[in-house]
Amino acid sequence: MVDLEIDDGLAVMTIDRPHARNAISLDTMDQLDDALTRAAGARALVLKGAGDKAFVSGGDLKELSALRTTADAAAMARRMRGVCDRIAAFPGPTLAALNGHAIGGGAEFAVAADIRIAADDVKIGFSQVTLAIMPAWGGAERLAELVGRGRALLLAGTGRILGAEEAQRLGLIDVVASRASFEDEWRALGRALAAPPVVDIKRVIAGVPAEEAIGAFADLWVSDEHWAAAERVMNRPRGAG
Repeated sequence: MVDLEIDDGLAVMTIDRPHARNAISLDTMDQLDDALTRAAGARALVLKGAGDKAFVSGGDLKELSALRTTADAAAMARRMRGVCDRIAAFPGPTLAALNGHAIGGGAEFAVAADIRIAADDVKIGFSQVTLAIMPAWGGAERLAELVGRGRALLLAGTGRILGAEEAQRLGLIDVVASRASFEDEWRALGRALAAPPVVDIKRVIAGVPAEEAIGAFADLWVSDEHWAAAERVMNRPRGAG
C-alpha cells in the first residue's frame, strides 16, 4: 500500500508494506505512479517508508522472481525508473526521509529525491551487485552526480553498506537526525521546503536563464507574503533576535 497525505502544500508519500520491509512490487510501482499524479500541485514532496526498520528494502524479490525473460526484466526496470524520474522531475523540492534502512532499490528510490534526511541508526547501500545485477532505476547515474564517478563505482561495484554519518560525509545523505527527534525533524524540514519561494529556488538551481531567475524574484518581491514578512522585520523592536 502507498499512502498519500497532503497538508498545506506538503505531500507525504509513504510505502506501507511491513510484511515485506517496504519492498517494491509491481503493484507498488503502480500505486507510486498514481500517488505522484495525485500529489501534483503540492509545493514539496516527502518520500518515506512505514515503521522504523526499513525505508525501502529494495525490490520485492519474492514477487519479482516471476520475471524470467529479458523483456520482462527490462519492462520492470523501465516502469520503476519512470517513477524515479517523475520524482526527480517533481517541480517542488523532494525529500527522502530515511526512517529505516535503504538498501539496493531502496537506495535508488532515495537518491531520486533532491534531499535526504536519515535517522542516525540508518544504513544505506547499493547492494545489487551481491545479487549479480546492477542498479536499473537510474540510481547509478544519480549516485555519480552526488558522490562522483569513482566513489559511485566503488560503492555500487562492491555493494558496500554505509552508516548514516559516513554516507553524510560522502554527500549521499544531507542531514542526520537522532532517532528520538527524527519524526519532528523531517516534518519540520518538509514544511520549510513547502514554503512558496522554494519551488522557484529549486528551478533556478536547476538552471534557467538569468532573466527568468530575475523575473521569478521580482514576482516574489511584489507578493503579499513578502511584504507581510518584511513588515514584521521592519517593525521588530531594536535588539530583538
